[in-house]
Amino acid sequence: MTNAASLPGQPRGGVLSGPATARAVNVLAPNPSAMTLDGTNTWIVSEPDSDLAVVIDPGPLDDVHLRRVVATAERAGKRIALTLLTHGHPDHAEGAGRFAELTRAPVRALDPALRLGDEGLAAGDVIRTGGLELRVVPAPGHTADSLCFHLPADRAVLTGDTVLGRGTTVVAHPDGRLGDYLDSLRRLRSLTVDDGVSTVLPGHGSVLEDAQGAVEFYLAHRAHRLAQVETAVEDGCRTAAAVVAQVYADVDRSLWPAAELSVRAQLEYLREHGLI
Repeated sequence: MTNAASLPGQPRGGVLSGPATARAVNVLAPNPSAMTLDGTNTWIVSEPDSDLAVVIDPGPLDDVHLRRVVATAERAGKRIALTLLTHGHPDHAEGAGRFAELTRAPVRALDPALRLGDEGLAAGDVIRTGGLELRVVPAPGHTADSLCFHLPADRAVLTGDTVLGRGTTVVAHPDGRLGDYLDSLRRLRSLTVDDGVSTVLPGHGSVLEDAQGAVEFYLAHRAHRLAQVETAVEDGCRTAAAVVAQVYADVDRSLWPAAELSVRAQLEYLREHGLI
């Protein structure tokens, strides 16, 4: 058995749903899959003594799940005053419209098409609700509209799909771009070094207790994959599918379509930098 403390990011064991920090509670959506891991993490974030809460990523359009998020907040004596989206993929955002009907709370996102209300989100925004402070961190790469949310009071960052609680994420080419993703990882590393962030609250998988270790692992993993892709091209692989077959030969074939998206992003990056 592998000790969680020896894994990248030191994932926290135990039940995924429930309190994760003093201010963050997870409600796990019932949508497990190879891509979503155990399901989507829907985060309820609030100051302990406040009656207002913010929800990050209501998740899929599943009425039972959405009502469970509302009920979880209400049992803690809180009203959901705002919904935020890390990005627009359906497993994170499809339920946002229905959730707004249930809560009468606005939905803020980087992508104007996902917003419900007058306000969006932009890099550097500081969101204050019921005494809670969240700082918007730009994180393009997985998708063009990806964001993270820095929760300074808990020394935590909510990462959506930019950093997962297990494994690594897909750079969803062509919307996602590898150069952007690497910059986003470096931005998160700066949060761990300069702002004391120690905990990752991911969009899927376990809470990570070693934020810096997780980000360093992601950066090293991307460098390793890039080298493998470059070697595959030198070996004569001429298509993304051929590269996947060589580089991801030990990965479950059901994940190859997603891997091909990342390979396309890697090939684009290597071409842009004159490496192939």
